[in-house]
Amino acid sequence: MNLKLKICGMRHPDNIRDVMKYRPDYLGFIFYPGSPRYAGGNLEELSKMNIPSSILKTGVFVNERIDEIKKMASSFSLDLVQLHGEEPVKDCIELKKSGFKVVKVFSVGEDFDFSLMEPYAGDVDYFLFDTKGKYHGGNSIPFDWQIIEKYPYSIPVFLGGGIGLENIDLVKQIKNPYLYALDANSRLETTPGLKDPEKVKLFRGKIDRL
Repeated sequence: MNLKLKICGMRHPDNIRDVMKYRPDYLGFIFYPGSPRYAGGNLEELSKMNIPSSILKTGVFVNERIDEIKKMASSFSLDLVQLHGEEPVKDCIELKKSGFKVVKVFSVGEDFDFSLMEPYAGDVDYFLFDTKGKYHGGNSIPFDWQIIEKYPYSIPVFLGGGIGLENIDLVKQIKNPYLYALDANSRLETTPGLKDPEKVKLFRGKIDRL
């Protein structure tokens, strides 16, 4: 399937160095203070890290002011901005004009209405699906992935929401040519924000064999 890998919720420099050994295509840093994986407290240390250009840095924001997003994205040299709240289309447009690629997240339940995505379709680079739940991400529960077979757009899709070693093999059952990447987080952790390098290694291997 040739899927990309995004490891999200990174916080600790030593842990990031361990994870980078297994060739993630994207590393996600959460700049939402309500998250247990909030990276803002380590920003100075993280900004000094030597992350190769082959690994794209993604900043996750939830209903943040656009000026603050642009400030954080510039200071941390982000490649992508992931909007995980109810951000309007105009924010996506402004971020793209500022030179950032934009990922817009939609949380999926059983009766998800794909028409909600239509206003964004011309102004984002990627969509990301995760599971509708109590939290803005990190619910660690997969939704019914077959739902995205009804996805009507041609914009590449990140699939998140409870993906781990236990269920990654089910991804190959998804018949959608626009499935682009897997977004893994909580099921690869020992504690929030701390990834288990052995799980990441095994997960990387499984992606390569899909």
